[in-house]
Formats: sequence, structure tokens, C-alpha cells
Amino acid sequence: MEVRPGANPVDVKTYDTARLRHDFLVQDLFNANEIKTIYSQIDRIIIGAAMPTDKVLTLEAGAELRAKYFLERREMGIINIGGKGTVTVDGKAYEFKYRDGMYVGMGAKEITFASADASDPAKFYFNSAPAHKTYPTVFIDPEKDILPQNKLELGTLEDANHRILRKYILPGQVESCQLEMGITSLEPGSVWNTMPCHTHDRRMEVYLYFEVPENAAVFHYMGEPTETRHIIMHNEEAVISPSWSIHSASATHAYSFIWGMVGENQDFDDMDGVDIKDLR
Repeated sequence: MEVRPGANPVDVKTYDTARLRHDFLVQDLFNANEIKTIYSQIDRIIIGAAMPTDKVLTLEAGAELRAKYFLERREMGIINIGGKGTVTVDGKAYEFKYRDGMYVGMGAKEITFASADASDPAKFYFNSAPAHKTYPTVFIDPEKDILPQNKLELGTLEDANHRILRKYILPGQVESCQLEMGITSLEPGSVWNTMPCHTHDRRMEVYLYFEVPENAAVFHYMGEPTETRHIIMHNEEAVISPSWSIHSASATHAYSFIWGMVGENQDFDDMDGVDIKDLR
């Protein structure tokens, strides 16, 4: 498990491109028959990915957690962005298709990942956060299980930010201790997300960009509102956003991203907006 330290906004002002990418960008997440995990000391989120091909992968705690098993003191959310596959939690199998999701509560001891077809492997992306109690494990089919109020159409084509936001894990939809997850998808012709931008000092956030064409790029914007920086990203790469940082992007093509948040509260609308004219 790779461990990354926290980030001080005063220090980040001085970072060059290489240092920004080293500290905040997460690349090469999906590797055949491998589970990759990154432990960020920013609110102690774990970013992970499992891409089984011809064998079953078992999620282990690793020495860094000092735990008997991965979810001994944690919860996790999983979303599949690959082919069909199976997640098995303590002997119960859940069949995933593209964009299906799942919440797994604290205390689940054995979690395994498998693909239905080695030539079209599942790509299980997950976020995990410390937990204080056990909530039920829940499977999420985004076309059947997401409540109408948690599927939002936002923005306009005229502003190049027409998008659909689906909330998978949050209070009232799927209960958790602190983890929230969902998917936002840009409509054709739109390329901007989260603009006007915001911060939320009570929560940090991680974005995983996907459905980005091979010859396209995402320009992810971060930093304090008056000290913005950018990281150029490509398909199936993630970025860590501290609570003091904006998190916004534009791209050369429409795309989708999985957002995951952990922190002080679960109030989705608890954010501090930033006027575009105040950005620097």
C-alpha cells in the first residue's frame, strides 16, 4: 500500500508540476490480476482498484493498517467501470455490470473480486474510510436503485457544463459513517465540471476520471481559490483534493468521473462557493 502524506496550502503554492503530480495524481490504477491501494493521510481515505482477469483477487489489510482484515475498522464503496464481474463479501456473491456500485459496511472480513471474462475484465474502483459502526452492505444498480432526487441534471450546453449527477452513497440513499460516492457524466458538447467551483472545509474529495478518449486530456484545477494550479490527466486516473482546495475540470472531450468524499459531515450541500471573478 502506497502512503501519501497530508498537504499544507502554504507549501503547495511553491510546488512545480512534478511535485503536484507526485503528491496528488494517482496513475496506473488498473493492472491485470492486481489490487492497488493508495492511503492518503488527508482524512485517511484509501483509493483502490482491482482488475482481476483469470484469477480471483482477495483484498488484504496490509501492514500499514495494523488490522486483522481490511474492513476491521473501515467501510468502503465500490463502482465497476469495466466488464462484468463479481464481488463476494463473506461468501455472498454480487454480480456487477458496468457502472454498478456497492457499499460494504465495517466488519466484512473476506472480500474477493473476479471477472466474468478475462478478455473484458471488470475494473473495480473503490474508496474506503474509517468507520465507527456497521451499516448494511448494499448493492446499487444506478438505473434501478438511485432515488429520483439523487439523479440530477445540471448545467447547460451553452455554458459547456450540461451534466448528469448520480449519487450512489449518501444519507437517505445508502447509509454510511462518512463515505459518499457517485458519478457525474458530461453530456456531448460539454466539458466543464464544478464551475463555478467551491471548496468544503469539512470534507476532502477524490475524483477518478474515466470515459476519457485516448487522444483527449482532462485539465483538473486545484489549489486555493486565489492560488489555482492544474494537473493534466488522462483516462482512469485519479486525483486527491484536500478540503481547502477547489476541485474542478475542463477537458478536450466529454467525460465522466467518480467522486468520493470523506470527512467531518455528510451534508452534500455544505460547500463554500467561489465566484469566477475571484479566481486567480
